[in-house]
Amino acid sequence: MLTRDIPISVLDLAPIVVGGTAADSFRNTLDLARHAEQWGYHRYWLAEHHNMPGIASSATSLVIGYVASGTQKIRVGSGGIMLPNHAPLVIAEQFGTLESMYPGRIDLGLGRAPGSDQPAARALRRGLGSDGNDFPELLSELRAYLDNTPEARPVGVRAIPGEGLSIPIWLLGSSGFSAQLAGHLGLPFAFASHFAPDYLLPALDLYRSSFRPSESLDKPYAMIGLNIIAADTDEEARMLATSQEQQFLNLIRGRTGPLNPPVDSMDALWNLQEEAHIRKQLSYTITGNKATVQKKLQQVLQDTGADEIIVSAQIYEHEARLRSYQYLAELVKAGDHA
Repeated sequence: MLTRDIPISVLDLAPIVVGGTAADSFRNTLDLARHAEQWGYHRYWLAEHHNMPGIASSATSLVIGYVASGTQKIRVGSGGIMLPNHAPLVIAEQFGTLESMYPGRIDLGLGRAPGSDQPAARALRRGLGSDGNDFPELLSELRAYLDNTPEARPVGVRAIPGEGLSIPIWLLGSSGFSAQLAGHLGLPFAFASHFAPDYLLPALDLYRSSFRPSESLDKPYAMIGLNIIAADTDEEARMLATSQEQQFLNLIRGRTGPLNPPVDSMDALWNLQEEAHIRKQLSYTITGNKATVQKKLQQVLQDTGADEIIVSAQIYEHEARLRSYQYLAELVKAGDHA
């Protein structure tokens, strides 16, 4: 059992699997969200990705609404919306609409990366040429639309719905840029250690050291992303994890596609350099039975001091994915009663 209570949340990439469709993916997403709510997960986030045949959540706001409509109390939000892809007014209106429909349950997590490859980024931005450096200005504009004071809003433009609504804003990142910005603004921060682990500890230190209390938070609040794949045995969990490893292998080879079924061994699929690269990229991945997961998760929490964890589980079979999240919830609940 864990030595301290910690909220756990779900990061769902809405995987489209080999032999499946986006429609299947959405049904599985809602089913997982309903189970996660029953198991005590705190929030359920979906991520914006484009031009990726294995991820169905490109229209992120629509999928958030779909999940919120089919659940009762779990917080639902974005992990994240890639703000440079959008006009801030549109995001203010979309999330104002969601918050009006599902009050007190919507989170707005924001990133500054495109969430896509360069051709898709050009298609989304229509030649605006943003490299993410204008993210603070876009964020300031978005927050102004949501502000309830007339003097803070852009002249002549109002976000209806959106204006005056209390929608928690999170900054997401995999470097020091968003960590420091979140600290300066007094916002909660989520680090993408589930695929970009190298800068995790320095980013957390930077966030905490630069934090200034705000109306949103009086002290730092950091969430970290983990890949956790739990099963009845360590061997089964390692096999299930090969679907995720194949996905990352295809990405570094410049190929994308649906999530592949697991294999007994990756040895015939990657070379030594590719294996080393992927092992490093997925170093914040925990696989195993409940005892193994508990031991490794406890070490991560000690190393990072995270206030919350958000868990991705790219598992091919939906039932195995459900079991993985259920086992993690049971593990954390056992710690709650320690």
